[in-house]
Amino acid sequence: SDRSGNDTPPAKPAGATAGASDEVLVERARAKDEAAFEELVGRYEDKLYRLAMRFVRNETDAQEILQEAFLSAWRNLPAFEGRAQFGSWMYRVTVNAALMLLRSRNRHPEVTVDDVEPTALNDAVAESGQMMRGSADWSQRADEQLQSQEMRKHIQTSVDNLPDGLRTVFLLRDVEELSTEETAEMLGLSVPAVKTRLHRARLALREAIGRYFDS
Repeated sequence: SDRSGNDTPPAKPAGATAGASDEVLVERARAKDEAAFEELVGRYEDKLYRLAMRFVRNETDAQEILQEAFLSAWRNLPAFEGRAQFGSWMYRVTVNAALMLLRSRNRHPEVTVDDVEPTALNDAVAESGQMMRGSADWSQRADEQLQSQEMRKHIQTSVDNLPDGLRTVFLLRDVEELSTEETAEMLGLSVPAVKTRLHRARLALREAIGRYFDS
């Protein structure tokens, strides 16, 4: 039946939206179908909450970011053109909400080294070894000490000292493990800009590891 002429769609039985694609739900939500939007919220809530937690490390702030992100999404759905996947768009809205909250409190994204994929740190260690000593033995020794509390604290300080723009790219690429393209889309940057920022962030990390072993 054609409901396109109705300002407010009729109530649907519970679960009627469950099998619909994101695209279908977005179209319904744009027509102010709250049940469709609730289904979208349910699909992405956990993932976006984890993302928010990456920035603030506390549940109260993460919930505030999530609430603001979904409110912003509901308000801006008419402007969502569907060029990106809804999930990618929601990531971007959530990142923006997180950065706005942090700016309002003069704080920075709180990336913890424990969240960084070991491979990213191992690569940095290996590159530092080649860069400074060219020694396979050194690289192996570094790899063994990577788990040490002192070294992780040293690396953590270097991550904390990154400018927001670098830290955010590092968080999305090396912590959330998103692709360069997804990160660019979320932050409204070009792919080359993301690659440049990630390279600078990783370079700072390598230098921090190098200083640790030179000290």
